[in-house]
Amino acid sequence: MRHRLLLPCLLSLLWSPALLAAPVAKPVEWKIGGDTFSGYLVYDDSVSTPRPGLVMVPNWKGANESAIEKAHLVAGDDYVVLVADVYGKGIRPKTDAEAGPVATAMRVDRPKLRARVQKAVEVLKQQPATLVDRARIGAFGYCFGGSTVLELVRAGDTLAGVVSLHGGLATDLPATVPVKTPVLVLNGGDDTYVSGAEITAFQDEMRKAGADWQFVNFSGAAHCFAESDAQNPPGCVYHERSARRAYRMMADFFEEIFAK
Repeated sequence: MRHRLLLPCLLSLLWSPALLAAPVAKPVEWKIGGDTFSGYLVYDDSVSTPRPGLVMVPNWKGANESAIEKAHLVAGDDYVVLVADVYGKGIRPKTDAEAGPVATAMRVDRPKLRARVQKAVEVLKQQPATLVDRARIGAFGYCFGGSTVLELVRAGDTLAGVVSLHGGLATDLPATVPVKTPVLVLNGGDDTYVSGAEITAFQDEMRKAGADWQFVNFSGAAHCFAESDAQNPPGCVYHERSARRAYRMMADFFEEIFAK
């Protein structure tokens, strides 16, 4: 698959649109009650066969241009990626100071957060069967988005698999039902936003729920390590070595589960 050929470019982040034959970022909107949400459907339009779908929840700045670029790189010609909006149409924080309160409001209302990401999964499944293989749907997310996709797991949703890249692990709604979705957590070993106690609690939670889970700590990596535009040291900074390994592990994870 050409996605494998693109992976070195992803890992080095020396990519350009020319590397993708026909990259598409199609705006898509949906509603929950009276609220409108606006995301993007990202895929390679040169592929004529249905592909597995991935819901991508961005970091706390939401569905912006940076998120779309990351989605293009992960999608390659293998996947259709829905860049999910869990904030609402027009809510696009531009700075960390703006993003903090918006993300916090979602974290303290886990039922609402779950409902919004679950709706994004539904939206992806509603795409044309000629584009998306609706029987093969997964999810991944960065930072706040990593925390969000883990809520799908805890809620008992059945997806092919979920990957959290430097996401938070704490929750006030731990899994109370068997976890049926395989989980891969890629964590920075030096992430000051994730404590040892939270790691232990998460792993215990997954064990009790009977989950198929993997947890990887990357030495020297802080929060945001997989995002090349993260330049806010020491707490949130890109770590090339760990990013390269993390993307390889995520690619292998999805390749394995979608081959079943």
